[in-house]
Amino acid sequence: MANVKNMANHYDAVIVGAGHNGLVCGAYLARKGFKVCLLERRELAGGAAVSEAVWPGYRVSTASYTMALLQPRIIQELELAKHGYEIIVPPPMLHLYGDGRSLTFRAEGEQLRADIARFSEADAHAYGRYRAHMARLGKVVSDMLWEIPPDPADGGLGARSRLLGFAWRFRDMGEQFYDLYDVLTLSARDFLARWFQSDEMITAMGFYASCGGAATSICSPGSAYVLLRGFIRDHTTSAGPAGFVRGGMGSISEAIEASGKEHGMEVRCNAPVASIIIRGERATGVRLSSGEEIEAGCVISNVATKVLFQRLVSAENVPPEFLSRVAQIRDRSTAFKVNLALRQLPTFKDFDAGAAGFAYPAQVRIGPSVEYLERAWDAAKYGEISSRPPLVVLSPSAVDPGVAPEGKHLMSIFGQHAPYALREGTWDTQRERLYEIVLDTLATYAPNIRDCIDDAQVLSPADLERIFALPGGHVHHGELSADQIFFRRPVQGAADYRTPVRGLYQCGASVHPGGGVTGVPGHNAAQVVMRGERH
Repeated sequence: MANVKNMANHYDAVIVGAGHNGLVCGAYLARKGFKVCLLERRELAGGAAVSEAVWPGYRVSTASYTMALLQPRIIQELELAKHGYEIIVPPPMLHLYGDGRSLTFRAEGEQLRADIARFSEADAHAYGRYRAHMARLGKVVSDMLWEIPPDPADGGLGARSRLLGFAWRFRDMGEQFYDLYDVLTLSARDFLARWFQSDEMITAMGFYASCGGAATSICSPGSAYVLLRGFIRDHTTSAGPAGFVRGGMGSISEAIEASGKEHGMEVRCNAPVASIIIRGERATGVRLSSGEEIEAGCVISNVATKVLFQRLVSAENVPPEFLSRVAQIRDRSTAFKVNLALRQLPTFKDFDAGAAGFAYPAQVRIGPSVEYLERAWDAAKYGEISSRPPLVVLSPSAVDPGVAPEGKHLMSIFGQHAPYALREGTWDTQRERLYEIVLDTLATYAPNIRDCIDDAQVLSPADLERIFALPGGHVHHGELSADQIFFRRPVQGAADYRTPVRGLYQCGASVHPGGGVTGVPGHNAAQVVMRGERH
């Protein structure tokens, strides 16, 4: 072992996990002259933002499935377009209610207003006011994305100065403070009921509060916060809008990786880290499962906080109260993913191409009512798979033929609610049942779906945990709730991307501002590292 250690490379920073945030962090550091190495346990980089050849000729976005939140600043500063990043704007989202009823989310205009008015004339008038209100509030939250959260409990002079600086920068928040408090405490249903009258609009606008990866429902207190997620990215910049990524979500990670490598960043796959090396109360490198040791001026973790402190860092190096807080992170998910290889696209019976003005609904949501969403959550609360889960059904091959072989198609289904911990059986025995439930649900709206399928991949919350190292199968590494955001993320006392171990940082979804393919945790962590480490 001594010989292995003596031959080890030395880096300014070694990053554990080459998910997209780790890649962003490494790319920024490399641009500033840091010698950086990322270590990835899987055979490809990207974490949950990957495109995989699940079947020959396919590029399957196995986990994350669409680009909604990657921040323009990061796209531009890392020159991702230069490295192959390209967005395809898909047709409008189609929300299906059943019984021939649907709502097409077109760009704001008279046609959308008329579509909403079919459910409620008052809601049609309220929609623009609602979006304007949320856009103003979203601007405050989007500004906070780039903040290094201060610690209100730290009485040190430096900490107090940072807290005062934060308060000063947001001194003009005014009444928006109360509006922000509302979305942090109210359920999505109750918040939306202030704006809309019809169940159809409340269901459509609050859908992601019940189907966004969280173990909550549209009626859960605090779920209104999810409504802001759609307003924290400016889609009008030169970085481009949201949409499907050409080549699947892995193209984002591939572009970031290429950007970093242009400046000397190294990425090693099939290199699982077994432990963080701590000497003299400071992180000095990592030890791989192979026994190889890699030395570094600092170590940056892109893995979930629970994985870092329950598997990679010895308990003797961390205060017991900190470990207790880590253990209490709520991260049991009910989200699942089903990917389908298709011989042809299914027909949605409530879609009329002539009336819609586009050929095929590449984005479909299934969630007929508030009661439907809530009953799905009720089942999961008691350890049961919902018999009628809310589904987001995407057909990227309808606009990006390159993700499937010629003449074939790809469908990506993100669903909720299938609990991580089942009351009866295990996911090894219940995975097929989940698949049949999804097909039964989808067949209600696309009757010929079973005739279209060549092959399927079903990923339960337990599978998401196993494949992507997501504790509880949670895509955000933990709930995005009032007690687990900003200066409480991942836990109090560690929200500034630092940890109780000197020289050990975090840059993944566990830290502010949380999950989703934003790139912000990686960006912010890089800024902290650059201020705190010499190279």
